[in-house]
Amino acid sequence: MKKQVIVWDLDNTLYRETPDFHDLMDTITAEAAIEDLHLPLDMATAKAMVTESYRTYRDGGEIFVRKYGVSPKEIFDAYHKRKEQNLLPIVPYKGLLERLKDLHCPQYIFSTSSHDACEAILHHLGLFEFFNGRFYSVEDFAAYKKNESADVYFKFCKKIDIAPKDCLFVDDSYSNLECAKKSGMKTIRICHGKPNDQATEYIDYAVDNINECLDLLEHLCSN
Repeated sequence: MKKQVIVWDLDNTLYRETPDFHDLMDTITAEAAIEDLHLPLDMATAKAMVTESYRTYRDGGEIFVRKYGVSPKEIFDAYHKRKEQNLLPIVPYKGLLERLKDLHCPQYIFSTSSHDACEAILHHLGLFEFFNGRFYSVEDFAAYKKNESADVYFKFCKKIDIAPKDCLFVDDSYSNLECAKKSGMKTIRICHGKPNDQATEYIDYAVDNINECLDLLEHLCSN
């Protein structure tokens, strides 16, 4: 039997996005729209639009693409350049690296953050050496989201030369998990205390937090 591969999301999965950090990311998205893309908005309006965009599209910058015609790449690049410089509030999970090393499955990261942002975050978390050469951004596959179609998951699997059916994909976002499941991956959702009440047919396993997830993965990788 072929060994399973663990594919981790990064943001809000291998670290926890606190409400304060999420608010900071909303702020820098609004700043990117105003200062980098030169949209005719004041800060309060732009930030309110980011909040609406997450609620409607599960993506903070999508509303600017749809309303002002900016390219997905423009808002993606502008946001992530700012994100790389605002990582200090992220608190790494204690003992995470040791627990990752104890898992007896190959591990990768597949993230919606830019490749440079992924690298900066992994350095901040103390996980860069562990995942060096095994972390990928959607932009590595000419995409800017993971929740639009299964296609980017197929491209990722082709890149690492692993069939989707052999992947255990871990994410906090049910919309990402839906697309991963459609590609053929097994899916694990970290719920962070939120009820697992959406897109349940696309979630094979639901856990509340990172420790429960690691316990589950230890079991799955030992079978």
